[in-house]
Amino acid sequence: MPANIVVGTQWGDEGKGKVIDILASRADVVVRSQGGNNAGHTVVNNGEVYKLHLIPSGILYPNTLCLIGAGVVLDPKDFIGELDSLAERGLETLGHLKVDPRAHIVMPWHIALDGLSEAFRGGKDIGTTKRGIGPTYMDKYERCGIRLFDLVHPEILAEKIQTTGKLKNKIITEVYGGDPFDLDAVIAEYTEYGKRLLPYMDDVSVLTFEASKSGKNIMFEGAQATLLDIDFGTYPYVTSSHPLSAGVCVGTGIGPKEITNIIGVAKAYTTRVGKGPFPTELDDETGDKIRNVGGEFGTTTGRPRRTGWFDAVIVRHSVRVNGLDSLAINKLDTLSGLDTLKICTAYKKPDGTVTEHFPPALEELDGCVPVYEEFEGFNEDISQCRTFGELPENCKKYIARLEELVGCHVSMIGVGPDRSQVIER
Repeated sequence: MPANIVVGTQWGDEGKGKVIDILASRADVVVRSQGGNNAGHTVVNNGEVYKLHLIPSGILYPNTLCLIGAGVVLDPKDFIGELDSLAERGLETLGHLKVDPRAHIVMPWHIALDGLSEAFRGGKDIGTTKRGIGPTYMDKYERCGIRLFDLVHPEILAEKIQTTGKLKNKIITEVYGGDPFDLDAVIAEYTEYGKRLLPYMDDVSVLTFEASKSGKNIMFEGAQATLLDIDFGTYPYVTSSHPLSAGVCVGTGIGPKEITNIIGVAKAYTTRVGKGPFPTELDDETGDKIRNVGGEFGTTTGRPRRTGWFDAVIVRHSVRVNGLDSLAINKLDTLSGLDTLKICTAYKKPDGTVTEHFPPALEELDGCVPVYEEFEGFNEDISQCRTFGELPENCKKYIARLEELVGCHVSMIGVGPDRSQVIER
């Protein structure tokens, strides 16, 4: 039974959508394990562009079962919007999309508190998407959250909204000076969401286990990326969940022995959205060129992404903490036309020492200066290459050196946005 995990190895937006879509086309089951609608996958399939936020990309295949695990936080309004958008394009979801009843629900006060707390931080804001993800996880761990099970049981939902909503209104008005929510209106709105979502509710942990035991091909689809992990990322500029491979087991209720293959996805360069340290950032014409040629604007927010050279320290860290079996390197084609390419091989610390390991603290990382190796660039159009042998020699050397530096085999190379524009090794 092949059970693949796909994880991001940088700060997200590595092009996981394409890799996930390729594997989803071969999978019987596709599972999403964490995060919320603060993440996005752009998938180009048969010339059609799909921007998915909560729904697994396996939804593009009518015979694939798509599952959303307990570790995901679900904004029902946004989720229903995605369902309707797919329906308008002729894609059926009912019957092959299920959500775990344990999944926590993003409530309107979560979104409000996300924005209010960011404004309160002033210039020291984290740079969240303001979609309520962090506050929803906060309630989950404070054990006062509302779950999908509650959403489809009106009496339970009404009681929990009244109890939790009173406290949230007090915080919103007395701490932040915001406007309170009409709790009766919230009850009415979310009761209707529950009616719509009831047919989609099922025990994802059981469904995943049964699929595994029956020999089905399963793919676990990651959201965000390793450097955004709440523990092993650039804290506090991180997400509120575990995008690591191990987070899949927690978020879906599947044992680690069921996993057979872990694939990490990286760009041939580095990007990130939002605030926080970025040692290889290019604040110059080269950075602008990479951004514009690569279309580096967020799927969820539309924000311009910060761009920089490939950072082997980061990806080496990701190989280790995820236990990667192989890497998929995307957007190699974006680097065409650059005379010189650089790879960060290590960091030089403020005290002059050099480290090849990713620092555990933000303050330590902030003072690091990248140590680079330089490579001759390439000018060829590689978008039609379908084998490694067809790539220009300088591309081959670049990929070979990446493998050496991060200690992981590169099994896939993206040479364009479409699913067909990939070299599999």
